[in-house]
Amino acid sequence: MLGSMTPLGERGRNYRWAITVAYFVLGSALGGFALGAVLGAIGAATPLSTGSAAAALVILTILGASLDSGRLRVRVPTVRRQVNDRWLHRYRSWVYGFGFGVQLGLGVVTVVITWAVYLTFAAAFLSRSPVMGGLIGLVFGTVRALPILLVARVRAPEHLFPIHFKLERAATLSRRLTWASEAVIAGLGGVALLGAALRVRGG
Repeated sequence: MLGSMTPLGERGRNYRWAITVAYFVLGSALGGFALGAVLGAIGAATPLSTGSAAAALVILTILGASLDSGRLRVRVPTVRRQVNDRWLHRYRSWVYGFGFGVQLGLGVVTVVITWAVYLTFAAAFLSRSPVMGGLIGLVFGTVRALPILLVARVRAPEHLFPIHFKLERAATLSRRLTWASEAVIAGLGGVALLGAALRVRGG
């Protein structure tokens, strides 16, 4: 997808790359927000206490980090599906830009390569709040769309080859950010768990 939605490709289809990307990022952000808000609303309807939700989040985060480390060698469950490239020639740029973005922001309707995707939406559910769940999904969707900016300078065919090196470096950075985000989520869950324990003791 990144190799298709470049300034070079958009110019060949008589569209402006910046507009396509704007709809792409918007779609991804809204897709993540929508799913996160729905999961947060479902979580709010459950009898989970704050302490139970925080404890579950900490446990899931530790498990997710362990699985993403590769040491347990457990495959990430996923669908074998990518976005439909035929949209590029069938629809206007805002349609495929927004449509691709929504699918990316939903996280699980295309190939999933990290447990952090499932952890993110588990956090939205365990937030037990449509607003907080939506915010978690919004951040997820926005961040997931940002790698499209790596192709911003692809304006000629010879610019395509170096982009693969950028993507490899970005993949390494992404793995580090994944572990960092899992650590942050575990920390937030731990703080919430401690706060709940202190409230129970104080009550």
